Amino acid sequence: MEENPDVLLSILQNPGNLALQENLVFSTYTGFTQISSCRQVSGHMVVYGPHGRRILFVDPDGHPLHECEWKQTADSCVEFVSARVFLDWDQWVGIKPAGLVNTMTLDLSTRPGWESLSTQDLRMMASQAMGVALEEVEFFYRDNDLLLDASGQATIQQRKDAFYILKDGTFKQPCFMSCMSAMHWENIDYLPVVELFKSLLPGTGSAIFELIRGLYDDQNPTNFKPLRYRGIPTYPSEAAFGLFSNFFTASHSEDENPFSVFMDISRSHEVTWMPNPSPPIRFVDSSQKACLTVKQGTLQKVTLMEDTSGLPFSAPNHQGFSPCARTLAIHANELILKDQVSTQSLFVKTSWNIDSEQAGNLASEFSKAPGWQALFSGGAPLVKAKDAFASVLLYPEDDSLIGEYSSQPFVADFLDDLFEQDKDLARKRAEAKRILIHGFEASIGTCIVLEPSCQHTIVFDHIPLAQKQAQMLWNRLARSNKLDWLQSFRFIREKRADYGEFYDWLYRWIPFEEYTQKAKVQESIKEVAALLSPSGLAFVAGPRSVPTLADSLPVNILFGQMASSLQPFSMHQSILPKSNLHPHLHIWCLRKG
Repeated sequence: MEENPDVLLSILQNPGNLALQENLVFSTYTGFTQISSCRQVSGHMVVYGPHGRRILFVDPDGHPLHECEWKQTADSCVEFVSARVFLDWDQWVGIKPAGLVNTMTLDLSTRPGWESLSTQDLRMMASQAMGVALEEVEFFYRDNDLLLDASGQATIQQRKDAFYILKDGTFKQPCFMSCMSAMHWENIDYLPVVELFKSLLPGTGSAIFELIRGLYDDQNPTNFKPLRYRGIPTYPSEAAFGLFSNFFTASHSEDENPFSVFMDISRSHEVTWMPNPSPPIRFVDSSQKACLTVKQGTLQKVTLMEDTSGLPFSAPNHQGFSPCARTLAIHANELILKDQVSTQSLFVKTSWNIDSEQAGNLASEFSKAPGWQALFSGGAPLVKAKDAFASVLLYPEDDSLIGEYSSQPFVADFLDDLFEQDKDLARKRAEAKRILIHGFEASIGTCIVLEPSCQHTIVFDHIPLAQKQAQMLWNRLARSNKLDWLQSFRFIREKRADYGEFYDWLYRWIPFEEYTQKAKVQESIKEVAALLSPSGLAFVAGPRSVPTLADSLPVNILFGQMASSLQPFSMHQSILPKSNLHPHLHIWCLRKG
């Protein structure tokens, strides 16, 4: 159904609704005459440009959910330029096709007959080198991605679509966030692999797939085209399957369980995905500063934009569980939102098209237990809502040094793998009764040992990251029915830290800014030595000077290794090859006595 022209013009001229360069003309009277629109059954509206491609998608109240930018090429084709998607907590994320291009050069001049190598020969070589089917290489590498010059130098380009945090809702100051395999936006023909998924701001995945599904529907109005999950490589996971299933329906030709096939990395591509007749739809309520997700008349999720927890409220699953026990229910046209600390309500709008009554397990066993706030000594610290939602680790796309907190997972993941492989360390870790985690705010969960008799003291300085880690820990305990272990964990601000005991196992992160300050590094090592119990082990992330400064202390250095040589960092470089860690960052293992 075509929209009323006055209403449509009002939406297009509303400040911030159109922000991409190619679309600004459509907010003028001249440009307005070139567009068309379609009002959906849900009340949402799609606006199309003169090229027939969607440029804007808004909810029934005219709030933008995504915007697309296209341009006409010299050969009269329409090319996707960029897009931006609205996240539930009032943040925009941008997409640039081929925004990230990794280049590799190979010297083939010593290979006999290199002069006659074709582009297809290069694809076959790449297929063998990567251990993937030739069909996948052909799908992702175009002819101009594989070049061979007159001197025998082969240049291979790997194009990826890049995600950016848009600080002001535009691309004026984009901040690289993540990437995924290059999509064919003009003709959606597969489901993509998202990389650096831990860097995604909350709600990014759903918002991106809302866009993908919208473009797919535009491009397949009658005959639905089956899609498959493709990538080099793929990363099948339960979370990915769940996200895909919200917008598409999985099936397998041999009637095998699609989920089981999907989770087999060698067979993920066998699962066929067709459009789900009822994908989730979002509504933004500016007056109540909330964003709601509805599916088939059932409210799935509510996000309050000023919520300092940085978490949504969600409908409990079949086990009665909602993350951090934040539940929702609808009664007598009132939307009730509840966690262990408070209860609040919103009024229900008829335009949301949700059932007038929706039960929520507001008094489940999870909601009766102490909340994640109980993990903090003296109560949860104050944090701004935007900081709470945005507490993810970001990595530069160029050769800039990776930041302090973003560097921590490489060290923590290396240690976690080491403890699994080294039986002696694994035994000592399991036997530890008192563990101190100091300064590993981004990897607290990786450092924790879930044993009933183990006490953890966690000293932090970065509040949003510590809060997010505490919430993840609470969920982990709740899912494993171990909420009675909450008292075994103490989160303490660094400036208030009072250790008061010795520790069998200790993690210590020395800040980068102290690396050039010999006295401060030595003070940290002395503190580590003083806090360790006899034969206790400490894992210190610090500069190369640690062994020298520890020489006079009652500790022995068992091993040390540069962080840039660790396997987790090498895996990261396979995605962002230019990445650099602090050149002096090492991980050291110290033993008391």
